[in-house]
Amino acid sequence: MRISRQVPMLPARKRDAHKGDFGHVLVVAGAEGYVGAAALASDAALRVGAGLVTLAAPRAVYPILAAKLTGVMVQPVPSTAEGTCAVEAEHRLRELQSRATVRAVGPGLTAGPAVSSLLRVWLPESGLPTVVDADAINCLGTDLGPLMNNGAPVILTPHPGEMARLTSRPVPDIQRNRAEIAHEFARRHKCVLVLKGARTVVSDGDRLFTNPSGNPGMATAGSGDVLCGIIAGLIAQGLGAFESAQLGVYLHGLAGDIAASQVTEQGVIATDLIDFLPAAFVKQRGALNKPPPRED
Repeated sequence: MRISRQVPMLPARKRDAHKGDFGHVLVVAGAEGYVGAAALASDAALRVGAGLVTLAAPRAVYPILAAKLTGVMVQPVPSTAEGTCAVEAEHRLRELQSRATVRAVGPGLTAGPAVSSLLRVWLPESGLPTVVDADAINCLGTDLGPLMNNGAPVILTPHPGEMARLTSRPVPDIQRNRAEIAHEFARRHKCVLVLKGARTVVSDGDRLFTNPSGNPGMATAGSGDVLCGIIAGLIAQGLGAFESAQLGVYLHGLAGDIAASQVTEQGVIATDLIDFLPAAFVKQRGALNKPPPRED
C-alpha cells in the first residue's frame, strides 16, 4: 500500500478553450420525492468545471427538474408508476451515454426492483468511467458483476452503511479499519473506492489517500450527492479516476470548511458546498482573488 499525500490540481485552461474541451457528464438520478439529489449532483458537476452536463431523470419528475435546473440539459426517460426509472429506460440511456465522457449514477434513484433491473442491463460495457453512488450501490449490493464488465474505471462512493452492505461486515468494524478495508476492497474489485465519512479514504488498490479537509457541518442531507457530481466533473476534464476522487474529496471538504467559516458548522447545507467550490479552487491554488485591473 502506497500512501498518497499530494493532492493533484486541474491544469490551467487555454485561452481559446470551449465547452467541448471539458467533457460531458451524464447524470442518471432522481425519482419521485428525491429530485434534490439529482439536482445537487448535476449542479456540482457543472460548478467543478465540466463543459456539459446531461441529467437523465424519470419522466414523472422531469417537469420539476427541467424548471429547477438552468445550465443542465434535463432529459426524461421512461418511468414506473412509482415515479422511478423503468427498465424500458435502457435504450434512451444508451443513446444519451453515446455523447458522454463519464457517467454519474445513483443519487435519489431509489432501490426498487425496476431500478435494480435497469442498472444490471445498462451499466455493463459502456466503455465510460462511471461514478456509482447512493441507491445505485444499494441496488447492486454484493453483486458487482455489472460494474466489473464496464470496460472503464469504476469509482464507488459508499458511506459506512453502504460499505457494510457491500462487504457484509458490521459498520463498527468498517469504522475501526477504514483504510485497510477500503484498500483491500479496491484491490479485489479493481475499482477506486471512496469510503466517505470523517477523513474520507480513497484507494485504487495500490495507493491510499486520507483526506485532511472537511468538518462535521458536512454531515447534512445531500452532501454525498454533491461529491458524486464533483468527482464525475473532474473525470470529464481529463483527470484519472484515482486523481479525480482524491481531488474531489479534498475540494468537497475544503468547500465545506470555507462554508462553515461563513455560516457556522450548524448552518452548512449541501448547496453551500457547491456555492463555495470556486473559493476552494482559489484556496487550493494559494491564489488571491484579486479584481481584474482597471482599463483607463
